[in-house]
Amino acid sequence: MDDFLNTKIFNVTVERLLLNGGQTLYMVGCSLLAGTVIGTLLALVLVFCRKGGLAENRVIYAIVSAFINVVRSVPFAILLVTIMPFTRAIVGTTIGSTAALVPLIVYISPYLARLIENSLLEISPGILEAAKAMGATSFQIIRYFLIPETLGSIVLGLTTGTVGLLGASAMAGYVGGGGVGDLALTYGYERMNTPLMILTVIILVVLVQLLQLAGNAISKKLREHK
Repeated sequence: MDDFLNTKIFNVTVERLLLNGGQTLYMVGCSLLAGTVIGTLLALVLVFCRKGGLAENRVIYAIVSAFINVVRSVPFAILLVTIMPFTRAIVGTTIGSTAALVPLIVYISPYLARLIENSLLEISPGILEAAKAMGATSFQIIRYFLIPETLGSIVLGLTTGTVGLLGASAMAGYVGGGGVGDLALTYGYERMNTPLMILTVIILVVLVQLLQLAGNAISKKLREHK
């Protein structure tokens, strides 16, 4: 009887791990994709509109920079609760993995914007000036000069952002966002299941290590083939 119960509990745990692990991948993947697009656009605005940029506009730069700084200064746990009305207006609910995407995207976009901005600023201004002098459009400068020359550094920035996003997605479990964080809270902490909590921590640590190793490897390849 004990063996039967243990097997049943083990099966339930495995099912929950697979379900919540899938939710975490869903939240991180979708929010990373959307955050990368938004963050890249914000970074390009900062690079082009900054003092001495190819499309210098201090007003736009100040507004975008201030917005990024304000959002980045708010801890994710507070941001999660603060924008609940906005989340409800977008997806119709504040509970579930899909609802968690809204605060995750709002959280990660400015963070990635700063990381990508720093990467884009690594390129020599002389290269951009030469491209502009040859008649290259802003899109051509981005497509053929900015992105290719800094892609290795951008990948490292995205890797750092992904690790931060993974931690934020775990916190989404506190408001019913699902994922590994919800598993640790609902089935680990509230039920005093210490082994399960330790297991979720190990899973997160392994994921972070794999992400960092993959990011470093891809960045190295891109730098070697520049």
